[in-house]
Amino acid sequence: MATSPSGLPIKTIPGNYGIPVLSPIYDRLQFYYFQGHMDYFKSRMTKNNSTVLRTNIPPGNFISPDPRVVAVLDAKSFRVLFDPSKVEKKNTVVGTYVPSQSLYSGIRPMAFLDTTEQLHSSLKSFSFHLLASRKSYFIPAFHETYSSLFDSVEAKLASGPVEFNSLNQIAAFDFTCDAFLGAVPSEVIGPSASKKAAIWLLFQVHPIVSHLNKFIPWPIEDLLLHWVPLPPFLVSREYKALEEFFSKAGESLLEDATSKFGLSRHVALHNLIFMTIFNASTGFKVLMPTILKWLAHAGEKLHKKLAQEIRLAVKSTNGEITFDALGKMELTKSVVLEALRLDPPVENQFGHARTDLIIESHDAAFRVKKGEMLCGYQPLAMRDEKVFKNAEDFIPDRFVGDEGKKLLEYVYWSNGPQTVVPTVGNKQCPGKDMVILVGQLFVVDLFLRYDTFSAVHDGMLLLEPRIFFKSVKKASHNEHKYLMSLS
Repeated sequence: MATSPSGLPIKTIPGNYGIPVLSPIYDRLQFYYFQGHMDYFKSRMTKNNSTVLRTNIPPGNFISPDPRVVAVLDAKSFRVLFDPSKVEKKNTVVGTYVPSQSLYSGIRPMAFLDTTEQLHSSLKSFSFHLLASRKSYFIPAFHETYSSLFDSVEAKLASGPVEFNSLNQIAAFDFTCDAFLGAVPSEVIGPSASKKAAIWLLFQVHPIVSHLNKFIPWPIEDLLLHWVPLPPFLVSREYKALEEFFSKAGESLLEDATSKFGLSRHVALHNLIFMTIFNASTGFKVLMPTILKWLAHAGEKLHKKLAQEIRLAVKSTNGEITFDALGKMELTKSVVLEALRLDPPVENQFGHARTDLIIESHDAAFRVKKGEMLCGYQPLAMRDEKVFKNAEDFIPDRFVGDEGKKLLEYVYWSNGPQTVVPTVGNKQCPGKDMVILVGQLFVVDLFLRYDTFSAVHDGMLLLEPRIFFKSVKKASHNEHKYLMSLS
């Protein structure tokens, strides 16, 4: 038997694609409605006794040209997706489906560009500039927005459980725009601002999402979302309002884009809209309820530990939340990373093999032909029992200490290992550090304000867990001068 350079036996990739047209539709229904994402891949791993296998990925016919993929489902084989020399990522950000460029005023946003395209380098440099130039606004903007959210939660609790997601949709969009642009869309556009952003997002991702509304029967939802692309003109009014807001609020950033990075204003503007809504705000919209889900599951014992760590760190910086204070919150950061490990905001990563490849799992190697689509399902790759002990469990302090830090290279939520730095030459999320920061700020504000809380997880709402607050216990301390001074 032939072996790979590292000595693993080279095997034929197991699995098959079934009957054209019919099997992709059947697989789509299994993926979204009958098995669910996780069990869809797990059942095929078990059937084929392999973590590398051939299968179909939704949406399939007739909305994407080719549903066939090679799935890489363990921590080792998944890493091939991070190597730009082996994998091309042109138009693969949402998988086998490519949204119409009409949704972006005729341009291809950075997320759809491969690293070999010159525009990718310029746009990623611009994104680094945006994050660096606005970094000092992140903490105060977050606190102001989420203090208001928690005020609303407390006011509504008198009438019963409070859904977090609807409040967070508004807060996530307001915070992101305030942090990036210094403008709050709900104040400029109006209360419907976040809804306009959500509708525009849905027109991009509808073929790869489900459970739009629990009152819509699945056959009707599948027919509406997964058979043909929704016409972009139906969302043109919403996008026009967003474009006007970003054009005015982002004026100085757009001037930098043209003068410092050689971008046209048109390209810069529509990438700024995409980065702010699709990449950042939507990520935060998913991240916050995910963290809440696991915190609620862990219970009061963990809440007490987090409150103690957070309040001591803030006290050490004269009662203010600072980057230095956040750096002292090791358990808090570990909680955020563990939530991202178990439930990454983006579940799948895709790419086409640039050349004929040999990819390796833990115990075998496989030949992949040039042009074949690779699909990595992150929630499985980051639950690899050969890397993570008790991989299915939420372990809050998993990444605490020297041993915990060794596991960070297997945390892939950012389209790259946690130990790798985003550059213009890779496809890793340029806002990787900001996401961790925002996750920490959410936990910090939560436990400066409350000693504990209770919440329930009630199914999924598109890409995010649906969370209801049931009760909160206000903090019994007076050490959070920072919060009180800004309230």
